[in-house]
Amino acid sequence: MPSVSTQITWIVVGYAALVLVLAVVVAVRGAERPGWLDQMAWMLEVLLVVRALAGLGPLLGEDRPDSTSTYVGYLFASVCVLPIAMRSVQGDRAPWSSAVVAVAAVAVGVVAVRLQMTA
Repeated sequence: MPSVSTQITWIVVGYAALVLVLAVVVAVRGAERPGWLDQMAWMLEVLLVVRALAGLGPLLGEDRPDSTSTYVGYLFASVCVLPIAMRSVQGDRAPWSSAVVAVAAVAVGVVAVRLQMTA
């Protein structure tokens, strides 16, 4: 059975994929970024914080990651990327802002997988 952090990682990746698909659909339609997409992005951030908290376990335990600095970097990046992206489009509801959300969702999905690979 996979570890808890692995299970959380796959939930994060799946939810990031959902946010990606919906953000791309909104961007392609040329509609303004809806409020529900913002809410989904922030929910993804909550999941990333949970994943980061679960990721502290290997740092505190005896079975440490091979490259601690890389692991900590991925932990830090996983919780910082989405707020920075959402802040950059905070006052703009134009269609391209949904594309920014899509790119951020891809980025955090990749970072979550890389975090799991370095654990």
